[in-house]
Amino acid sequence: MEIIVGKTAGFCYGVRRAVDGAEKELKYSSAEDSTKTVFCLGEIVHNKQVVESLQNRGVIFINDINEAKNKIILRAHGVTKETYELAKSKQIEIKDYTCPNVLKIHEIAEEYSKKGYYIFLCGSKNHPENVGTLSYCGKNSYVIEKEDDTYKALEKLEESGVKKLLVISQTTFSLEKFYIIEEIIKNELSKDIELVVKNTICRATELRQKETEKIAKIVEYMIIIGGANSSNTRKLYDIARENCKKCICIETVKDLKIDEVKRYSKIGIMAGASTPQESIEEVKQTLKNV
Repeated sequence: MEIIVGKTAGFCYGVRRAVDGAEKELKYSSAEDSTKTVFCLGEIVHNKQVVESLQNRGVIFINDINEAKNKIILRAHGVTKETYELAKSKQIEIKDYTCPNVLKIHEIAEEYSKKGYYIFLCGSKNHPENVGTLSYCGKNSYVIEKEDDTYKALEKLEESGVKKLLVISQTTFSLEKFYIIEEIIKNELSKDIELVVKNTICRATELRQKETEKIAKIVEYMIIIGGANSSNTRKLYDIARENCKKCICIETVKDLKIDEVKRYSKIGIMAGASTPQESIEEVKQTLKNV
């Protein structure tokens, strides 16, 4: 059996930075001392195994900053502008491990919002990253989740009367979809509206998506490893399905269907940005022993 593992599989820079940050904070924590307890606002990354590992060592995951005491970790996805303000008012120390790429999008959104631009944000409306980004976009904004949403977004732009448009994206959005949406906007947008398009999909996401497509085209069976609630993992799975007849998306090696995999001689493996290296290695070694 030939096994091809994607070079870009697993933790991206932003995720690694957030997880390492949580590990560092744990060194100074104490379950008995509330001033040293490590609180994290939301899951540090979208991976059950990573979250459980940190939880078992003392990290307390909360969904409301009001539950925090003294200090809190901000995860890779980032938070709303209001969250920073609330933390300051409550004198809660912030350990900010928001991905630098996400922080850059916040800066762009706030800058163009102040300049009077209407903002189209490509991505999942309820994804934590976009919830944070929207707080910097102002009232004149619209989330485009899929290509067809673009037409509704353009209607909202026309109704607003705003003559300047900025198009940005969630860092893990589908590169292919972004280009399609951009093309629709350029074809349908009124000529009197100024258009600025900034592809804010992170470079690591682009490379991972392109490598997934490349591998899927040359293997018989494609395995995508990642959290069930991971947006970027789902996108990799969608890309794999488009280019390989047989694909599976799993969280851990326990989900692997060995009897099924054994029927194929060329296997591809790719993993989402929140998938730890251990999970990838476990799958790889299991396949080697088949």
